[in-house]
Amino acid sequence: MSKRRVFDIDFPTEPNTPSEPKSVPAETAVQKPDQRMRKPSESRRGPMATAISENADALRTRAEAEMKIRAENDRLAHEFVRLKKLGLVVDRIPIGRIGMQKLVRDRKEGRDPELDELKASIKSIGLSNPIRVEENEDGTYELIQGYRRMRAYLELLSETGDDIYSHIPAGLVAKGDSLQSLYRRMVDENLVRRDISFAEMAQLALRYAEDTGTGAETIEDAVNDLYASAGRQKRIYIRHFAQVLKAVGDALKHPEAIPRALGLDLKKRLEADAMNAQVLRDALARVKPQNEEAELEVLRSFAEGKRKNAPRTPAAPRAGVAKTTLRCTVPAGTVRCQARDGKIEMAMERDFSEIDRHKLEDAIAAFFAALEDPS
Repeated sequence: MSKRRVFDIDFPTEPNTPSEPKSVPAETAVQKPDQRMRKPSESRRGPMATAISENADALRTRAEAEMKIRAENDRLAHEFVRLKKLGLVVDRIPIGRIGMQKLVRDRKEGRDPELDELKASIKSIGLSNPIRVEENEDGTYELIQGYRRMRAYLELLSETGDDIYSHIPAGLVAKGDSLQSLYRRMVDENLVRRDISFAEMAQLALRYAEDTGTGAETIEDAVNDLYASAGRQKRIYIRHFAQVLKAVGDALKHPEAIPRALGLDLKKRLEADAMNAQVLRDALARVKPQNEEAELEVLRSFAEGKRKNAPRTPAAPRAGVAKTTLRCTVPAGTVRCQARDGKIEMAMERDFSEIDRHKLEDAIAAFFAALEDPS
């Protein structure tokens, strides 16, 4: 019987612990450095495992990139909405797609003496201040601010036929603003930038109170909603003019020409007797004034308690009367001046009705004294 030879086998004490590496000749290590530096796990990974790992890395990188893109898109969307609410998102919109029916305008239809200046400015340098519109569901728009600018573009397109005036720069107002807020946008812009008469502001307040969508039940509510940015005294004047217009109705053809003092006198006279409103309407119907001056003469006579039986024939305007238009910069701002035969107008962004009457009289006296000064 042959004897079996027994061999000693050394097992590692820790599972998965590699045994002590055998010494390798220096020349072998030099010839194959990749075998010496390769990790055990890499040496055992097959082609399929490598492909799966690389694909997982690519998917993870792509997911991170998509997350960053979504975050950037969300940021840009919120920024767009913010700018749109401020009316800072501007586009060129066809004027034929802009309606002007949603809001009652605070400007009476008729010839605007400053519209020609605005048209000349647009032709020379373009429109510096875009209009503001609200987009409708059907892709059309509703004008919120910029009635005079729209009129200027419409007239320029009609007069020149140039397609450049068929599209107007417009700021897009975000949807969702209440009707009251939209009216306030229109009114506040004109209070600051345009010299609107008390009668025009009062007429808008009357129509605003009649609009069931505004929530204003009285004239006082309408004035407080629309002219919240105006001073207390100015709101009182607007209410007084609104009461005059409501009492007289359509009998007045040129209410925007009524000065503040005359409007207040008319309000007092109408309040003194409930029948006076009918007296004034009868006087206007009897005289049938043909222009602003003739109508103002009837109103003055009524305010003074006089009866007016026939209109005073106004002096015929002289043909070819020169007109001077200029702008003057003073410490308080820029004054727009227009001078013609028998009339001079000055307008600036300031509420002169709040100035003391005696101070106004002194200023007017100083103005004419300076005109007569020979030096």
